[in-house]
Amino acid sequence: MKLSCQEGLAPGGSFAEKLKNLADYGFDGVELNGGQLEGAGLEERKAALKDSPVRASSICGGCPAELVHPDAGRRRKCADALKRMLDIAAEFGARGPITVPIFNSNDRIPDLSPYKSRGDLEKELLIRMLQDLAPYGEQRGVAVLLEPLNRYESNALSRVEDAAAICRAVGGTGVRVMADFFHMHIEQTNTPAAFEAIGDTIGHVHLADNTRKEPGTGDIDFKAGFAALKKIGFDGYMAFECGLSAPAAEALPRSVRYLRACLS
Repeated sequence: MKLSCQEGLAPGGSFAEKLKNLADYGFDGVELNGGQLEGAGLEERKAALKDSPVRASSICGGCPAELVHPDAGRRRKCADALKRMLDIAAEFGARGPITVPIFNSNDRIPDLSPYKSRGDLEKELLIRMLQDLAPYGEQRGVAVLLEPLNRYESNALSRVEDAAAICRAVGGTGVRVMADFFHMHIEQTNTPAAFEAIGDTIGHVHLADNTRKEPGTGDIDFKAGFAALKKIGFDGYMAFECGLSAPAAEALPRSVRYLRACLS
């Protein structure tokens, strides 16, 4: 398994400087900010990654989280943005773009009970949208990375098993689960067992302690989680998505050392 870090957490005046610092701190990858992947920002990242030992692991942001928005035009805009990010991920050799299908919002599919509940309709619509996107990603060797959020951030798709069921319903390898230790610490009763249950669908991992800061600042058992990931054969990237308890030059390398010890 490889350690990655969101580019926004890395210090540096340029993207190249951020990559150099991440390499010095012991990271293998960088999670790209999708909002920077246009024009000059895209070209800067292409140039810097060309000769860097740090590789692009994934893309976070840059797409509206509206695959199940009740407005068809906004759903299509989200799908088109994800296709663009799938193209960029393939170009960079990254796993794919991360998407959150539903945040807590008033912009929800209506409840049509007793015909179908809002939750049932949203799941069916999400599957239908992903059935279009997944083959597009699979043909390019990448995937849409579907992230469940905890109950305080989303009132749907909160557990990794829910996301895995969506992936299995869609079929193929063009949509995978993006599992986040922080959200899992809230929603799962047994994180290692949850990893084992979704082993056929997991594509990427986010790292944060229960403090929502860097691993090693709280009480999440990363050693047990990593052991379960090894057991299911996961060898992909795990990216820091968290706040920091100290300046990056102090907090990031300290957390990398902690995680390397957990991995070993």
